[in-house]
Amino acid sequence: MTFKEEILQGIPSQLPPKRVYKTTGINRAPKRKDILTKEEKQLAIRNALRYFPKDWHHELAIEFAQELQDFGRIYMYRFKPNYDLHARPITEYPAQSQQAAALMLMIQNNLNPAVAQHPEELITYGGNGAVFQNWAQYLLTMQYLATMTDEQTLHMYSGHPMGLFPSSKDAPRVVVTNGMVIPNHSQPDDWEKFNALGVSQYGQMTAGSYMYIGPQGIVHGTTITVMNAFRKVLKPTETPKGKIFLTSGLGGMSGAQPKAGNIVGCITVIAEVNEKAARKRHKQGWVDVLVDNLADLVSRVKQAQENNEVVSIAYIGNVVAVWEHFDEADIFVHLGSDQTSLHIPWTGGYYPIDTSYEEGNRLIREEPELFKEKVQTSLRRHAASVNKHTAKGTYFFDYGNAFLLESSRAGADVMAANSIDFKYPSYVQDILGPMCFDYGFGPFRWICSSGNPADLDKTDQIAGDVLQEIMAHSPKEIQLQMQDNITWIRDAKKNKLVVGSQARILYADAEGRVKIAKAFNDAVKNGEIGAVILGRDHHDVSGTDSPYRETSNIYDGSKFTADMAIHNVIGDSFRGATWVSIHNGGGVGWGEVINGGFGMLLDGSDEAEIRLKNMLFYDVNNGIARRAWARNEEALFAAKREMERTPKLKVTLPNLVDDKLLNNLF
Repeated sequence: MTFKEEILQGIPSQLPPKRVYKTTGINRAPKRKDILTKEEKQLAIRNALRYFPKDWHHELAIEFAQELQDFGRIYMYRFKPNYDLHARPITEYPAQSQQAAALMLMIQNNLNPAVAQHPEELITYGGNGAVFQNWAQYLLTMQYLATMTDEQTLHMYSGHPMGLFPSSKDAPRVVVTNGMVIPNHSQPDDWEKFNALGVSQYGQMTAGSYMYIGPQGIVHGTTITVMNAFRKVLKPTETPKGKIFLTSGLGGMSGAQPKAGNIVGCITVIAEVNEKAARKRHKQGWVDVLVDNLADLVSRVKQAQENNEVVSIAYIGNVVAVWEHFDEADIFVHLGSDQTSLHIPWTGGYYPIDTSYEEGNRLIREEPELFKEKVQTSLRRHAASVNKHTAKGTYFFDYGNAFLLESSRAGADVMAANSIDFKYPSYVQDILGPMCFDYGFGPFRWICSSGNPADLDKTDQIAGDVLQEIMAHSPKEIQLQMQDNITWIRDAKKNKLVVGSQARILYADAEGRVKIAKAFNDAVKNGEIGAVILGRDHHDVSGTDSPYRETSNIYDGSKFTADMAIHNVIGDSFRGATWVSIHNGGGVGWGEVINGGFGMLLDGSDEAEIRLKNMLFYDVNNGIARRAWARNEEALFAAKREMERTPKLKVTLPNLVDDKLLNNLF
């Protein structure tokens, strides 16, 4: 069968042969917790079999029961398609709707083995950030997308395509939800149970939204973060050259850290316990040097310091050992953080110091309670070593992976004197919140649907020119953000950021996003480039409510509410988004965050121009309005400025209170 024929058939008419389970050269997902009762396991099989004809049930029931036993999940490996999974030019997809074809392109990009962390298990990044729960869902979804029209909408329930429903050309083509369980059933074990039953999944942020673009997305965010962290700790005359940034994690997203460190111009030391992940990132060019013992690491770091090198060094081992050894070796760490997947600490997101990667995976499967004890012991030791370094002057920040949250739950010494706050800030509190999000700056991304690198070059040029033009009349408050992103986009090709689709990201406010998008749409209309797919990370001004990350600099008591993210996805849906998504979970964990996202196809039409202006404006200013109401000074500035430029915008602003009035009231 041809590629198009395979897409159009959906679930095959003949039962395909069973696949051989391979481990060589493939990064497989760890076995999940054996959490279901006997009756629930039977229900999981019953749920899985409903995708297939009854004649197949006897054979598949035995096979799926074995998968559930071996992996803790039913992935339906037999039904993985035979064609290669990667983003093809949009014209190569069988589709009646170009918007649907754009979604097919993005789904396949998320599952590209060069992009995805555990591609066989349909997991894109973060250890459990899934596009689908199983391969049957993938096959059905692609078939629906191939046959739908611009007057239908596909509704996705945690990876399951519930069906095509009549709608209108102005409606989103796809509406996605992931993990939207009842709040009282939103603990980590609830995810384990519901996912094993095949009724819910963890979409992370951009995995289940079909908007992941490989490590490039977080490279940019990490570059901005690390650059500004160095600005906080270095003298104006100093540069990051020869200075150390110590962190951990080389998985799907955090592999971006060494690349970001190179762009910033420092020495990045990054630990990774999974040797396959470390070697993959080294082979892809995301990290410069690999070492597998502490003596060589210390020697190489000292050499880099002596020569003022810009270099990234990956240590194959546990980061706790690096913190402790650098303390003993008296190596000063200028910046410290952590980017392990601590939102899933008990299922492979974090490995304890006294346990190998292989032994850790065995404990997860066979002795989960012991594994949990070891993780918490390791976190206490991890935090204790970080504290020794910060006492010497290291600037440590939580990079939104729940490090401080899980360390506090483990009883580590990470709490401030008031026993309420953490002793170290979130990077959003110190950097991205006041410097970017409150002003409306956040991760705007696009994908060239043609797959042609020349189109990406053209969009880079367009975006850079637009930002340069805007900067000429920008107020001083946002000049730094403008210049950082102009520099970023001018150097983007040189920094070799593309993995998978021909994609790009930069930080822009509403004005920048709308003007860049309009310029792209004009270029498509004029035949200069093919259609462009717009999106963003959920890690943005208004896409996400997350009290330990995106909204950690909200101090009016509302950081635990999720109204903003819900309004974001609803508001985007009727203002022109091609698809919208809302998720429970993300970088800080199931039950800890609500994420809203979108995708939009620019096809060069007048309708696309109307949609982009309406939707992108709201997508940003919804968040500015909420942040302004929380009395954030920078957001108040941004809201007032936008209302002056846009008469139809009316934002409720707070009346500020003199703190002296409150001191003796209670």
